[in-house]
Amino acid sequence: MSFPLYAPAEEHEMLRETIRALSEEKIAPHAAEVDEAGEFPWDALKALVAADLHAVHIPEEYGGAGADALAAVIVIEEVARVCASSSLIPAVNKLGTVPLLLSASEELKRRYLPPVARGEAMFSYALSEPEAGSDAAAMRTRAVRDGDHYVLNGTKMWITNAGVSEFYTLMAVTDPSAGPRGISAFVVEKSDPGVTFGPKEKKLGIKGSPTRQVILDDVRIPATRLIGPEGTGFKTALATLDHTRITIAAQALGIAQGALDHAIHYVKQRKQFGKPIAEFQGLQFMIADMAMKLEAARQLTYAAAAKSDQAMHGPSAPDLTFFSSAAKCAASDAAMDITTDAVQLLGGYGYTRDYPLERMMRDAKITQIYEGTNQIQRMVMARQLLK
Repeated sequence: MSFPLYAPAEEHEMLRETIRALSEEKIAPHAAEVDEAGEFPWDALKALVAADLHAVHIPEEYGGAGADALAAVIVIEEVARVCASSSLIPAVNKLGTVPLLLSASEELKRRYLPPVARGEAMFSYALSEPEAGSDAAAMRTRAVRDGDHYVLNGTKMWITNAGVSEFYTLMAVTDPSAGPRGISAFVVEKSDPGVTFGPKEKKLGIKGSPTRQVILDDVRIPATRLIGPEGTGFKTALATLDHTRITIAAQALGIAQGALDHAIHYVKQRKQFGKPIAEFQGLQFMIADMAMKLEAARQLTYAAAAKSDQAMHGPSAPDLTFFSSAAKCAASDAAMDITTDAVQLLGGYGYTRDYPLERMMRDAKITQIYEGTNQIQRMVMARQLLK
């Protein structure tokens, strides 16, 4: 055959070269400082927006690049390879806007997607609450209809890029008697009166991406900001995660690839007992296992991205839920294993901040937790298999 039967398109490989070069030149030099200071990576945002790589998934009709799900994965993966905090710019922009792409009115899409496509605003996602984490349907934030408006009260927790993003897809209870079917989705703006943010969480990793509470105190918004019909918010939230868990898999792949690259470079240079430690079979086996786990997770993630694209633009992809959970779970578990082994391969140096491995190990941990813990992913996968 004269064409690659099972490979990303040439355009995807060209995109990888572009985003890798940009990441190494504009984002990597600031990664340690971003982590150390716990400051949002404004330089990364500026570089990504200048290259139109901050939200590649937004369709062309709303001013975006109209890139497919695999392209979005590659962008996130390559940014995460040098700075996990910065990779949350394209990842969270996708997470916040997919609910609109899936369920919103044309009016809402035309109002909120173009500013994100232009890089003028970012879009976060507000589902979790202090008492509603894995059990998201237990949320208490209320939205009460008042004429042509809704009045929102409650607290959302663990919101990535909160306070930096201008817009928020926010889930709230509109009918307390209806359980998950009483939850609706809304667009809330940072500038809406009554919206405030809690202090930044003091975190183990991804310190450059602020994680804060979003607090709603009698926030009055037009009813036109409802995403989809009333009562469909939880369904939209779950459908969104089917698409966006894949972006967390991509982030995990990038962190793991960065760690593996550094470890391979180090073991070739480092000498003990008169020869490079890369010549010791015990360490070769570690490197081989790291690369094998990474490539297995990558293939699963790319397959999941293809199914995401199919579900978003074409006929349904009934196994998307399984594939997205499997990709997120496998990639994040692999990232934790690979970064831990990479620290081990560098020995004492791996444990110091002189090298990026300890940061990568800290950053990898969250990928096993957010957008659904890996325990929840295993439950989701099992339900898909057993239904």
